[in-house]
Amino acid sequence: MSADLVKGDPAADGTLDSSGLDEPTGAGGMLAAEEIQAIRERIDEIDQTIIDLWLERSRLSQEVGRTRMASGGTRLVLSRERVIVDRFREALGPDGTQVALLLLRAGRGPL
Repeated sequence: MSADLVKGDPAADGTLDSSGLDEPTGAGGMLAAEEIQAIRERIDEIDQTIIDLWLERSRLSQEVGRTRMASGGTRLVLSRERVIVDRFREALGPDGTQVALLLLRAGRGPL
C-alpha cells in the first residue's frame, strides 16, 4: 500500500477500479452500465445543488458578518458557530464536524 493512501480510502481497500475501465462485466452488464449511468447523473445533479447551496450560504454568512460589524457588533459569534458544528456532527457523525468547519470558513470570507 502506498504511503499516500488512507485507511478507508477506496483506492487503499480495493473497492476502487483503477483500471481506467468503467464497464460492468458478466451477465446483465449492459443493464448495470445504464443503471450506473443514471445513478451518476443524479449524483452529479446533487453535487451541483450542494455547490449552489454552499455558495449561497457563504454569501449569506458574509452578509451577516458585515451587518453585525456595521451595527457595532463582532464579525464572528463563536456560540453560534458551536451550534452549527454540533448540528452537523449530530447529523453526519465525525465527518460532520469537518464539513461544518469548512462551511464556517467559507462563510467568513477573508479575515
